[in-house]
Parts: sequence; structure tokens; C-alpha cells
Amino acid sequence: MKKQYRMTPLEVLTLQKQNKLQSTSIFLASSKSESNRALIIHALAGGADDLLNNLSSARDTRTMLRLLSTEESTWDVLDAGTTMRFLTSYAAVKKLNRTLTGTARMQQRPIGILVDALRTLGAEIDYQKEDGYPPLHVKGWPAQTSPEVSVRGDVSSQYISSLLMIGPILPKGLRLGLTGPIGSRPYIEMTVTLMRKFGAEVTWEDERTLIVAPQPYQPTTYTIESDWSGASYWFSMVALAEEAQVTLLGLREDSLQGDQAIVDIMSSLGVRSQYTSEGVELKKGPTAKHIEVDFTHCPDLGQTVAVTCAAKGVSGTFTGLESLRIKETDRIAALQAELAKFGASLTEPSTGTWELIPSSSLPDEVTIHTYEDHRMAMAFAPLATRMTVHIEEPDVVQKSYPEFWEHVRQVGIETKG
Repeated sequence: MKKQYRMTPLEVLTLQKQNKLQSTSIFLASSKSESNRALIIHALAGGADDLLNNLSSARDTRTMLRLLSTEESTWDVLDAGTTMRFLTSYAAVKKLNRTLTGTARMQQRPIGILVDALRTLGAEIDYQKEDGYPPLHVKGWPAQTSPEVSVRGDVSSQYISSLLMIGPILPKGLRLGLTGPIGSRPYIEMTVTLMRKFGAEVTWEDERTLIVAPQPYQPTTYTIESDWSGASYWFSMVALAEEAQVTLLGLREDSLQGDQAIVDIMSSLGVRSQYTSEGVELKKGPTAKHIEVDFTHCPDLGQTVAVTCAAKGVSGTFTGLESLRIKETDRIAALQAELAKFGASLTEPSTGTWELIPSSSLPDEVTIHTYEDHRMAMAFAPLATRMTVHIEEPDVVQKSYPEFWEHVRQVGIETKG
């Protein structure tokens, strides 16, 4: 007898077209990048629970908080890549006996570079299934065998940050060399700055070598900034709307976050930015016909900028998108599939260089598949200023920006579903 399957309908959120946005102020979600780094450093410092302020409400950060406070032998990080990578080093240096696992997609995301580096330093870690991928078993750290290790700089800055943050706890400190091109450098600098705020001694010996002294962290009160990655979707909203004026609260001009680069990028896509004492005010401005952007140090902006260009009729030449292949989904393939639905394309005519060809005529509506990726949902949401948009599985925004749909309604875009 043939087995019968019942398909579960996808949840869909419909955003009604609205090209004139209500002027409003939005208190953005806090940065999960800062939050997760601060939580690891804070835990290594042995600080009190009330010293970190304005922690992110993102699911990744809630997962980090939960796992740091549990004594369970298995840590399930769900789909949180940062949490997996940071907790691997944390469990090792704290000599915890832990198995780290996650979703099916998480078990496809590489972690071998980090594990190899930790093993070089003395950690004992085994893979539970496929070498180089979670789940893995952190068995402990009998002794530090070496203070020196080298890792590639072009795969994920999270490996580098994970190693750096445990440096002050290592008896011999850490001398970390970076080989090849270095991507997402602002995220490395964010980690270094946060470590210093908690009393660590971290120095750049040269452009490729970081030295961390064996000097314990000190508990410190710290307030997390709002999230520039989350801000990027509002830049896109303003760029695509016919009328818009939005103030984003909680952002700082002296930010540690690399995604602050959205200010300069969007200045060519029709958004004028003005810093205030409360955050950043966004207004309409002139638009270029073509832009060139290197996303090496801000890859999470790639989807947002591609969609904005595609819908606004601006062609683009992009580099630095390589790391998008190993995110929550293959974001290159996902972008190509969804952009094609409204007549735009993203191609790679030469290795590492991508060409964005915008749509010549936009449809009245479009349905966007999100691939279990929060940034796919939020990057395509601004299309609602040009057409009706149906977002499949809208709850994926819980990963980084749980309030996003509430804020979308706040600017006057009606939602159904």
C-alpha cells in the first residue's frame, strides 16, 4: 500500500502595497552580534546578571542565555551559528563536558576550522557524525599545549572572535595569526573592543597577528547598541517608498558594528541620513543609476542592497559575497531564485564579481520563499512599497528581530495572515 503524506500549509503573511510611509520613530532591536559577544565575555568574567543592559530579544541571544545557564550535557543551539561557534570555545576553555548540536541546516554548516584551532591549543573535541560539522563533543582541555595558532581570515570572522574571547583565560595567552584575505574585519574589531572594555589586553602585532595576554576579564556594566543589520531594512524601505521619513532610535555614530556601512551604501540609493542624539533620521534623497559595493566586511547587507537595487531600477556590481553560501541558507542561490520572481537577476560573470540586473517592470504582487532565513524575509519586505508581498514562514524573523512585523505595521503597511 502506498504511504500517504499530508502536506502542512505554509504560513504566509501578506504585506499590502503602501508607497507612502507614515513618519515615525522606531526603537530597533538590539544587536545580537554585540549581545552574544558580551554574554560570552561576561560569563568568562564571572559577572552578575544585572551588568548587561539592553540585551537583544533575538532567538539567537535567548538561546545563548539559556545554554549558558543550564547544566545539561547537550546544548542544542537550534539554528544559531554564532551561538554554536562561541559556545564551542567557551565549553572547551571552561573544561565542560558538552555535546553541541543544532538543526539539520546547522549540521551542514562547517566548524572544522575552529575545532582544528582549538585542538592545536590543547582542547579535546570529537565529531559525532561527519568530520568538520556539528554535532560535536567537547570533552575538555587537559592543558594548553601551545599559545600559537593560525586560521584562515576569509571563511568566518566568528571563528576568529570565538578564539579571541577565550584568550585571556588561557594560561599562556593567545597569539592568533590570520592567513589569506581577511573578511568581516569590523566584527573582529568589535570583539577586540568589547574584550578591552572588560579588562582584556589585546593588541595587533601587525595586520595579521593578534596577541591576547593571559589576563583575566573584569566584570563590567555594559549597554548593547541597537542593531545596524536590522536598521538596513528601514534604509531599504525609505529608498523604495515614494514618501518616507523614519527615525531609527538607539544607533550610535561611533558604532562597533560593521553594518553601519549601510549609511554610505544607501546614500547612493536615495536615502539621506542625519545622526541625532537619539539615533539616525532617514529622509529621501537622490539616486544613482549604478552602484559598486564590496561586501567583504558587511556580508549581511548583501540581500538588502540587492533587493533595493532590483526594485529601484539600479544596476549593481558586487564583490565580497562568498560567505553568503554558508549562512542560514545558500543566500546566493536564494537571492537568485527570489529576484527572478519579479524580473531581476544576480549573475557571476567572473569569479567573485556579481552583477545585479534590476527589474524593468514590477508585477502587482509577489510571493517570497524565506528558506528558513530571517534575512530573506526582512530583505524582501520593503518590496511592499512597490507591490503586494506574500512572505512565507514570516516567523523566521524571531532569529534576530522579533519586533520586525510590528514595526512594519507602525509605518502604515497593512498585514494579513
